[in-house]
Amino acid sequence: MSTSSTQSGHINRRINSVQSNGHSSRDASRPPKRHITHNDAYLYALRVAYLTYLLQPKARRTLHAPAAQPTVQRSSTSINDLMKDFTLIRDNKSTRFPHGFMSELEKRLTGVLMGKERKPEYNDASIKRTFAAFFNAFTEQSFKKRMEKDRRVEDLVLIFFSNATKELQKGKSAADDSWKLMADRHLALFVRLIGLVLKDQDWARDRPELAGRLATLESKLLAHDQDLSSTPARNGASSGATVEVVVPLSSEVKDMPLVQVVARIFGLTNSQVQSDINKYRPVWTEKAALQDLKSYQTYLNLASPRTLRSGDFDLDEAYDNWRKAEAHDLSQMMLAIIQANPELAKSTPGSNLPQFHRSMSSPESANSSYPDALLKMSDHPERSSYVIEQPVDMTTINGRNQVLETSDSDDTAFTFIPPEVRSYYRFIVAEAFTHDLNDKGLQPSEATAETPATKLLSRQSMELLNELGLRWRIPPASRLILFLDAVCEKFIDQHISLDTLDAVFNFIKDQPSESKKSQTFVNPLLVDRTKWLRTDTALYQQILSSLHEALMRDLYSTMQQCYESKPPNIGPIMYVLEHHIYEDPSFFKSSEEMNAFAGALYEGLQQKAHATYRSYLEQHVPQDQESWEFFNVIELGKAVTALAQKIQKRYKKNREVMGVNPLTILVETILPLYAEDARDIVIRIIELAQTKEEEVPIEDGFQLYAELTDIRRVHGEVLPNAPFPFPIEATLADFVWRWIATTESAITDWVDQAIKQDNFRVRTDHPQQIPTEEQRHSVSVIDIFTSFNQAIDRIVQLNWDDDLQYANFMTALAKIVGVGIARYCDVLEQRFNKEMDRLSPEQELASSQTKQEKWLQLAKDTWNNKEKIEPFQFFPESFVKLNNVDFATQQLDKLEHEVNVDACAAVIQRHVLPVMQRQKKTKNYVFTIKIVEAEDLKACDMNGSSDPYVVLGDEYQKRLAKTRIVYRNLNPRWDESVDITTQGPLNIIATVWDWDAMGDHDCVGRASLKLDPSHFGDFMPREYWLDLDSQGRILLRVSMEGERDDIQFYFGKAFRTLKRTERDMTRTITDKLSAYIHHCLSRRTLRNLTSKGITMSTVSNYFSRHRPQQPTQAPSEAEVANALKRLFAYFDDNFAIMNQTLTSTAMVMVMTRLWKEVLVTIEALLVPPLSDKPSQQRQLSQLELDVVFKWLQYLFDFFHAVDEETGEANGVPLGVLRSPKYFDITTLNFFYFEQTDHLIRESERMASATAARQQSQRNRLSAPASLASPAFGGAAGLVGLPSTRRSKSIMLSRNLGTMKRAKEEKWKEAQADPNDDMILRILRMRPEAERYLKDRSRQKERLAAAAAADMIVRQSLMAGGGRMMGNLPRR
Repeated sequence: MSTSSTQSGHINRRINSVQSNGHSSRDASRPPKRHITHNDAYLYALRVAYLTYLLQPKARRTLHAPAAQPTVQRSSTSINDLMKDFTLIRDNKSTRFPHGFMSELEKRLTGVLMGKERKPEYNDASIKRTFAAFFNAFTEQSFKKRMEKDRRVEDLVLIFFSNATKELQKGKSAADDSWKLMADRHLALFVRLIGLVLKDQDWARDRPELAGRLATLESKLLAHDQDLSSTPARNGASSGATVEVVVPLSSEVKDMPLVQVVARIFGLTNSQVQSDINKYRPVWTEKAALQDLKSYQTYLNLASPRTLRSGDFDLDEAYDNWRKAEAHDLSQMMLAIIQANPELAKSTPGSNLPQFHRSMSSPESANSSYPDALLKMSDHPERSSYVIEQPVDMTTINGRNQVLETSDSDDTAFTFIPPEVRSYYRFIVAEAFTHDLNDKGLQPSEATAETPATKLLSRQSMELLNELGLRWRIPPASRLILFLDAVCEKFIDQHISLDTLDAVFNFIKDQPSESKKSQTFVNPLLVDRTKWLRTDTALYQQILSSLHEALMRDLYSTMQQCYESKPPNIGPIMYVLEHHIYEDPSFFKSSEEMNAFAGALYEGLQQKAHATYRSYLEQHVPQDQESWEFFNVIELGKAVTALAQKIQKRYKKNREVMGVNPLTILVETILPLYAEDARDIVIRIIELAQTKEEEVPIEDGFQLYAELTDIRRVHGEVLPNAPFPFPIEATLADFVWRWIATTESAITDWVDQAIKQDNFRVRTDHPQQIPTEEQRHSVSVIDIFTSFNQAIDRIVQLNWDDDLQYANFMTALAKIVGVGIARYCDVLEQRFNKEMDRLSPEQELASSQTKQEKWLQLAKDTWNNKEKIEPFQFFPESFVKLNNVDFATQQLDKLEHEVNVDACAAVIQRHVLPVMQRQKKTKNYVFTIKIVEAEDLKACDMNGSSDPYVVLGDEYQKRLAKTRIVYRNLNPRWDESVDITTQGPLNIIATVWDWDAMGDHDCVGRASLKLDPSHFGDFMPREYWLDLDSQGRILLRVSMEGERDDIQFYFGKAFRTLKRTERDMTRTITDKLSAYIHHCLSRRTLRNLTSKGITMSTVSNYFSRHRPQQPTQAPSEAEVANALKRLFAYFDDNFAIMNQTLTSTAMVMVMTRLWKEVLVTIEALLVPPLSDKPSQQRQLSQLELDVVFKWLQYLFDFFHAVDEETGEANGVPLGVLRSPKYFDITTLNFFYFEQTDHLIRESERMASATAARQQSQRNRLSAPASLASPAFGGAAGLVGLPSTRRSKSIMLSRNLGTMKRAKEEKWKEAQADPNDDMILRILRMRPEAERYLKDRSRQKERLAAAAAADMIVRQSLMAGGGRMMGNLPRR
């Protein structure tokens, strides 16, 4: 290569280096820096462009030479003879054209006349003129009708021939008969058109005879000329000979394309270039170009420094391949010059002329290895000055015998090749690249999904650079590297963009056009770098290094703007670095340099992050502290969070840039700064507010917490191991407590407003509509639970991150919910009782009577044996209130699960202090007092009975509770409970009153009891028989719990409040029905049924008891059932009314309560209440007992309500019907008529078994599973006997699940621990058992006292010693 010939000095030096088997260094192979002027580069580019013009294929011009007019010889056969093939056919149907043929032929003729016919032979003007003449006759209506009728082809042919003859004779002399041959040709074209129509419409297959005749006619007409698409001479034009002559080359620049390209690149006009062409035309000749090639070939054969030598390659094989390819290319180029100027071959003997050798094709020729980027420079091979189709033998023009006239150091050894071709080529490449970039007329490449639109080199510039590389013998790889070197300099000088640089890399890596089958193919010149020159390798590495430094500077500068709102995109920089620099095997990436860059970038980003935060701080936080607000901290936090989220999203796919994470640096820098500033600002704002005796709005605190937690979350995601420096929860917890206090103060008003706006009706669209289960409760309960949920959701939505504080918040809210529910239940129960306690019409009438009128009415009713049993008229609003309580229970249970009460309690339990460090004194205590029953009350009514109810009050005459009224009963049973909260000892007074419909209520008696928390340190329930100051006694069951700040306790208290309200309301409803139950299931009804009414014999028998009595006849099954018929009808009527309003759950609850009332009534028929005194109640006879048990079975079936058809139970479930009391009643049948001695022995056996079982359980240090029955009276009743079983505590009522499990355990214990209570109640009707009853009472007292003492000892041991008075045992 000529460039390399000047790189290493003199030829002798290079030869000596090779001979000594030494290799020159890369620095030695670099060309010495020579200043290349603009004019020198221009002249060398111009001469190559001019040479390309001289060597281009010579244009040829065709000249016409008129020829002698030939004599036309036409066949003597006339048209009639030609048509005989059609007219002589007998069966002329086969030669007729089909129907519809005329319209298709008309379309085809129209296409010929309009130039739309596909066949080229129909495009001649004379043919169109002939067809037009025929078309005029063809479109006449008479002709078309005749043709449609006859459908003969010969008529069409003859008409066309007639019109064609007339048209072709026009303008011809009489002696000129050349038109006759043309008439035959045009007719043949018409016949061919007919055949094409038949073929296109698939008619030829049905008429083969017609198609064959047409083909025969066409061949006869073309007997004198077979080419229908002949030259114009055959169509009537003048004929003659044509000759080709070579057009001489012009000397004008306007005819020289590449010369004009050179002029544009170097900024010269055509006139200036024309002057230079005229000046150097004698020197820039084909002969000089041939001489350059001969000289270069000689230097190549001599291994002269003017060409490349083996030392310029890394491998000898690469050098040999290059030299072989060079020899072949030189031969091709010389032959191209001789072909362009054959005169140059005359100086060489004929035997030495180059010969073509087809076997000499070299697969390694220069052109075969050009990359696509260079092949694009020769897209038009016809313009090439050297490309030929066959290889030639140029060994005879090698120039070896010629003597070189120049020395090795002479730079003028060549005419067209500059002294330093690499430098000149790079200079021209840079000039062309600059010109094309600035050329506004050059259209950029089309943008794709991977690459943007760019402008690189124009096609003309690429052709010029291709010619320069070929003439100067620059290897293709060197051309690419020199082009990249020029682009690199432009990029470093910031003259081109990054997209252009990327486009250049893609340009030089583009795959060759021959490899379109594999789109992933990479050019071998860039893969097989063993063929590169050492100079190219060193230059390429230098280019990559320079580009890397420039790109890293751009990357650093760009990254310094990454925290701005619209930073520059680093994607293009990273793409070029990763795909064009780092992936290149010639680039060496130093880890030290990369680490240094990462460190510098890290520090720079830290400074930028710090400056960005300071700008945010100045923007959102004022300088004056007095004007600081939470809003400033929130806005600053939002700005910081938005920036962090923006950076996180911006670098989501590539989190690190050169080993540096912008998000991590940002968070590490600004979040600690923000946390510290936010902490100081918040504390200062709170301090200033306290100084001014003001409060920061609660919502501001909540908004601030939300913003701070978002920032902490981002901090935790990026820096998981670094603590957040701001204790958010500890600082802002006061805002939550303030909000809770505000909610607590408003909860009562919420409940009152909800009740006030409620009409307590079912929520149906119209009154006649049957309400669904969801419509049977009113809006007040929905409103209050909506308020509860909103209050809890407000805390939940804060996402408080301190579990202990969150559990305390939920505990406080649970207390508030309990207060709201207690208020709701209290108001509802007051309204419910007011509705249920209203007077009946008869009672209102009686209230207006005088005392004498009342006595007269009573005597009249007694004489008429009239029972005042009136059905009660229930209000639907009362049932809706019961539905509301049931719905509230379900909603509270749902709320308990959503709050996750157990998890909150567990969190608080984990953080409580040890036992010895806890406060030993409980401030509040909750006493649960159950008013069970009373005995032997004083009769206050004229009928010898009373309507008792109990009022509990304290020593200050404050009313604490009131029971329901039990009508006409001196041994009433209430079973009602009330909770009383106290902080110390409290004296309570139980007053029994007699209800009167008119006038004041009468006092039956009073009793008092002191509730001292110190007496209930074991937290076990106690029972007290309190003697009234008048007559009789009352039984109270008392238990105590220490009220504690516990979420489970508050939910349990709320559940128990709802359940008690539900139970009291249900009992009030059933009490309205109980009077009729007692009437129907009374001893009077039983006596009437068994005695068949009162007769004289019955009266006489009453006065003669000692006489033998006749056995009474047992009533029939129908009579026993009829005795309950009125009761069942009464139930059905009331159930029908209830079913219209009550929910299914409430309905079952009411029926269950009625069932309990039925069991109590039947139990009262059978045995008296449990006591240590004999009873005046007589024992039933066997007949009466059988009737009672039949009633029990009928009532059992009625309440179970099994559908006879489906067998489905619609009433009370079996598990509820078969209660412990039901089993106790059924067991009476086994002991009822046993002798007294046998009953006493059975009672003693059961008592011994119970004592042994309790002793065994005490030995195992486990709580006894049984519960002692209610204690007898006596001295023990004054102090109260503790029960061995835990009562219904609040903790056991904290949700529906625990309540259900507690009830199941209670039933299991009752069934697993049979007792002798029923036997003792039977013995009360046996006067001879009075002594045993007293002894058994004292025994029970001793067992209960021992069990209680054992329980106290066991609790002390579990607590770690000592009696933990006032402390609740932890569950």
